[in-house]
Amino acid sequence: MKRYLLVTLLILSVTEVYSQLDPLWIQDTSFVKELYVMKNKFQSLSFTGYLQVQHQWADSAGISSFNGGDFAPASDQRYMIRRGRFRLDYERRTAEGFYRYNFALQFDGTEKGVNIRDMFGRIYENKWNNFVATVGVFNRPFSYELNYSSSLRESPERGRMSQILMKTERDMGAMLSFDPQDRRKKIYPLKIDAGFFNGQGLTGTGEYDSFKDFITRASLKRTKIADNLYLSGGASYLNGGFSNGSDVFFRAEENLSGSYAFIPDTSSKNKGKKSPRIYYGADIQIIWDNALGRTELRGEYMTGTQSSTSSSSVTPPVLPVNKLLQPEAIYIRDFNGAYFYLLQTFFKKHQVFAKYDWYDPNTRIKGEELKPVNNFGAADLRFDTFGTGYIFYLNDNLKFVFYYDHPVNEKSAVKGFSKDLKDDTYTIRVQFRF
Repeated sequence: MKRYLLVTLLILSVTEVYSQLDPLWIQDTSFVKELYVMKNKFQSLSFTGYLQVQHQWADSAGISSFNGGDFAPASDQRYMIRRGRFRLDYERRTAEGFYRYNFALQFDGTEKGVNIRDMFGRIYENKWNNFVATVGVFNRPFSYELNYSSSLRESPERGRMSQILMKTERDMGAMLSFDPQDRRKKIYPLKIDAGFFNGQGLTGTGEYDSFKDFITRASLKRTKIADNLYLSGGASYLNGGFSNGSDVFFRAEENLSGSYAFIPDTSSKNKGKKSPRIYYGADIQIIWDNALGRTELRGEYMTGTQSSTSSSSVTPPVLPVNKLLQPEAIYIRDFNGAYFYLLQTFFKKHQVFAKYDWYDPNTRIKGEELKPVNNFGAADLRFDTFGTGYIFYLNDNLKFVFYYDHPVNEKSAVKGFSKDLKDDTYTIRVQFRF
């Protein structure tokens, strides 16, 4: 052990000297060769990470929130470590500088415990340097916001829609990508991902059925389209689902009185049948460098079909069961939603921004039509969320975030939602990054 510690110190201090000793391999097959091999291994290894510590307070105690999770029943303010990430990457490249393969392992630690966030390997094709295969636990190739790093994102959290449809952006799967590495090629800005994933993400303990999610995304990397003007964007598609453990599907349809209601479809054939999840998405990002600094506009729209339960439209992490541990009926809803960011950066250190997003889990029904007598509930309510914030970038490793979040719920006959809830939140965050 002492010898390896000494070896490491010597690597750091005499790398330049040993780079001239390659011929000594022939004469010394132990110590010098060991130094050379370890030196090259360490050059391929990198460590990154960040820590987000924040203080939040809310309009009311015990509110349900998508801005860092629900508050405790008797609490309207809290300190928390929102994310504590540590990532290890090991990579090798060709003599021309193109990737050959890459392995990544990332942990997320908070005051509540430590979990794995990434564990994947990538193998690159090096004949044309256009293709790459990825296997393991990694980001699902759907949406821009879902794949935008939490360390870079301006708002403290992703939008309500993103969190509901994919409560964790990562999943276990395998993916093939067209992702050119050579910047000199005209096709370099084009990227296409396609893969199969378990579906429940990291919210569940593991796969619980045979159905898989097929996800694909075609995107254009940031491209200059005019002086100081840059464009990027993409289109996403998901087709998947999970097993219905019961023999009942509920769908929103017109009843005999001409109004919409959740009507049960009961059949023994429904048990084990696929509960559909089909998403379509399109996003765009525009950047303009100007005299004030940098102005950026981002937007994304999603629509499709979501399957879940009567009380929630969140993708189930496990096979849904009721209080008696019996399989719960599945509710199928048509949804849509979007988010928009407007950001302005001044002098590279100051940034102000506004964000708006909405999520409508059941587009067939509105407002006062949402009646419990027709089997509608809180899971069918639309939410519009308005946010605004300021960020101060002290340096490349430290930033301060001040953010105000104002959700507005749809008013309906559902109990507790006859008026807008007092559920605004205020966030002060410090982020350390290395």
